[in-house]
Amino acid sequence: MEEVPHDCPGVGSAQAGRGASCQGCPNQGLCASGAGAAPDPAIEEIKEKMKTVKHKILVLSGKGGVGKSTFSAHLAHGLAEDENTQVALLDVDICGPSIPKIVGLEGEQFLEDNLGVMSVGFLLSSPDDAVIWRGPKKNGMIKQFLRDVDWGEVDYLIVDTPPGTSDEHLSAVQYLAAAHIDGAVIITTPQEVSLQDVRKEISFCHKVKLPVIGVVENMSGFICPKCQKETQIFPPTTGGAEVMCHDLKVPLLGKVPLDPRIGKSCDKGQSFLVEAPDSPATLAYRSIIQRIQEFCSLRQPKGENLVGS
Repeated sequence: MEEVPHDCPGVGSAQAGRGASCQGCPNQGLCASGAGAAPDPAIEEIKEKMKTVKHKILVLSGKGGVGKSTFSAHLAHGLAEDENTQVALLDVDICGPSIPKIVGLEGEQFLEDNLGVMSVGFLLSSPDDAVIWRGPKKNGMIKQFLRDVDWGEVDYLIVDTPPGTSDEHLSAVQYLAAAHIDGAVIITTPQEVSLQDVRKEISFCHKVKLPVIGVVENMSGFICPKCQKETQIFPPTTGGAEVMCHDLKVPLLGKVPLDPRIGKSCDKGQSFLVEAPDSPATLAYRSIIQRIQEFCSLRQPKGENLVGS
């Protein structure tokens, strides 16, 4: 996983991509292209396009396979249950676009009247086609998604990103810099092998001045549907997300227990929240979604530059 150098000057700095600490960083070229040069006109164009989008939320993870896209989809489903709330879900996981499968869309971009979806997966001739692109082409696609898609009047734009802290993340943050990002929700699992990468993800957020809405601990134990006994499938050997959040002073939004029906609903392209309304996982999802809504309601989307300022 590509990571931000420990003493990264930040993407908004005049030294971005030019400082001594930038040497050898895989993102050096991308950062340098904006430092000391005329800003990409797309940034202002995207700012104008995003004036009709009230809240913008990035969903991040340090490690792959922790349920980030699953969470993004269910966050969108949960928000869109209010028919008066307009929701858009943007999949910028260019090489692994799983959102179309999870939400049950094959070539369609609107799941419900108030829930729209955009993904590079819609542009592939087959779901099995590989996207073999270098960074600049990925960045161009993300720019096109943000600038050229007719988002319309939207209450929540949820951006599902790939794992790590690489080109896609820098592009999303930089292009939305002037448009007010509410913040990032970071997904992890309880074991240390996931948490160590989430710490890097939180460091990335601090470096680029992206607010951290909070952390979600996915696959947090298994509650037997018959006896209600909880078993730790992935033991939190270092205290899990709860200890990490306490140490790093970031909010823990909640813990979502394992439920085999989550995977089944994703494979079928159905909302788990609807399929299993009484599951402890559904209750956890709803509590987390409510906390995210409360966080966003406190933000003041006045177009100020919160990223790289």
